[in-house]
Amino acid sequence: MGFIFYDSTSGPIHIEDRALAHLKVVIATKLRRNESFTLSWKHPQGTPGGRSTIWLHPSIPLRFTFDEADPPELNQKWIERLMYSVNSSGGITLVDEVLPPDADG
Repeated sequence: MGFIFYDSTSGPIHIEDRALAHLKVVIATKLRRNESFTLSWKHPQGTPGGRSTIWLHPSIPLRFTFDEADPPELNQKWIERLMYSVNSSGGITLVDEVLPPDADG
């Protein structure tokens, strides 16, 4: 389980390492372009239900931490799906991974 630490006042946002690695690529791309946007996610199982949204802005401190020392191999289709989401009016929504057709076996 990885974490996003956003600003200096709120607690960490818990996101699974693999999903966080993909989100990091999309978030870094947008912030590097000096673009602001929202990030929304459903609360994980075992926590009170619901969902959360934060406003991401290049001037607000942001740090990603991962449980795994080595980064996972990235799934380009999932990154494309997340990029499509972040470029919509609703901002980025953490969506399920898109598996390649040959991943089914």
